[in-house]
Amino acid sequence: MSQRQLIGLRFKRNKLALVGIVVLCIIYFTAIFCEFLAPYDPNKVDGKRINVPPQFIRLADEDGFHFRPFVYGLKEGYDEVTYKPTYVVDKDTKYYLQFFSHGDEYKLWGLFSSDIHLFTAGEGQWYIAGTDRLGRDLFSRMIHGTRISCSIGLIGVLLSFVLGLLIGGGSGYFGGVVDNVITRIIDFVISIPTLPLWMALSAAVPPDWPVTKVYFSITLILSLTSWPNLARVVRSKFLSLKNEDFVRAARVVGASDMRVIFRHMLPMFSSHLIASLSLSIPGMILGETSLSFLGIGLRPPAISWGVLLSEAQNIRNVALYPWTLLPGIFIVVTVMAFNFVGDGLRDAADPYSSI
Repeated sequence: MSQRQLIGLRFKRNKLALVGIVVLCIIYFTAIFCEFLAPYDPNKVDGKRINVPPQFIRLADEDGFHFRPFVYGLKEGYDEVTYKPTYVVDKDTKYYLQFFSHGDEYKLWGLFSSDIHLFTAGEGQWYIAGTDRLGRDLFSRMIHGTRISCSIGLIGVLLSFVLGLLIGGGSGYFGGVVDNVITRIIDFVISIPTLPLWMALSAAVPPDWPVTKVYFSITLILSLTSWPNLARVVRSKFLSLKNEDFVRAARVVGASDMRVIFRHMLPMFSSHLIASLSLSIPGMILGETSLSFLGIGLRPPAISWGVLLSEAQNIRNVALYPWTLLPGIFIVVTVMAFNFVGDGLRDAADPYSSI
């Protein structure tokens, strides 16, 4: 069996890693088709449905079991003590769920116009995760936030991977003065506390920039502060491989430095690189979430999990409307899934582990 087959066999025996793969496939499918999967327009404001608590789907009422799922309507009122809106279940009104039904118009990937959603409550409203202070459907906003939060992780890791590979590879392969200079730069960057550095760089982003520019600037900031760890790993691998017999043989037959690096040296620890990348993505997602939560990352009208969690900064809001913390569940599940997959890849790539 080849090394790739052995890694695949060991990975398949890790049940948590397989569960993580399935969860990540669902999450990124949601990110790709978020417009279709979200039942409502995430920016649609409804002043009559402010801070509505989550509604639960039902299959039975006083008449017994029903095969067709439904939700009850809501009656609006006011608390005489706090004067905040209250909502009481109206059992005289039922809204049956409709799949592949018409709803709010959207543009899939900004290209194709449609109004077909995976499910809606017909003429009524079904707030799975409740609404926010402006009456916007929180579940639809969490679905749309998946695209930005998860894509930042992938793009940021890709940029840091390229930087770490080039800088760390050059340091380990050429050695000498180049290695000394690059090593000192890596040590300096790593010595800077990560969160204050993120905050300082993010605060330099002009507040009047559009969402697209802020998105790419935050991605660049996270990438520029994440490459040193990977560069150190690549440097150590190159230092141990550059004097091996197969590398010397490639040089003797006239192979260029680029061919020696990319054709002979990198494949020797590619599985380790893949495992390192999968373990780095959660850090990127948490970095974006932290900056957006503090108000120095992405800002409205951008929709990300960090932006949604910024509503939960006020302890009073959390006490009155605890469902504003629900976006944190998406973050926890995604980070755990990446960690499961990363641990599985790392164990599978270990040549000393049993088959």
